[in-house]
Amino acid sequence: MIIEAGFAPPAVNRDVVDGDAAFVARVDLAYPDLKIAIEYEGDQHREDRTQWRKDLARRRRLEALGWVYLAVTQADLDDPEDFLADLRTALARRS
Repeated sequence: MIIEAGFAPPAVNRDVVDGDAAFVARVDLAYPDLKIAIEYEGDQHREDRTQWRKDLARRRRLEALGWVYLAVTQADLDDPEDFLADLRTALARRS
């Protein structure tokens, strides 16, 4: 979907480390040079309290390191117009 919309291919399953090279997260898709992470949030992420809390802490750590975090759900895959507009905006701001 991202490539079909004309965007450069993102990195897949990209590890993110902090300034001390400590592992922070492995993000689904990323534009690492621009610090943009794209994460798929399936229903299990909201239905499982423990997973939801881990996800929030992980997102907070990424954002604290200056990453833009774009969460994607099935609704975004079904109708990607708004997500693609948000991605376009994030890329433009970081380029």
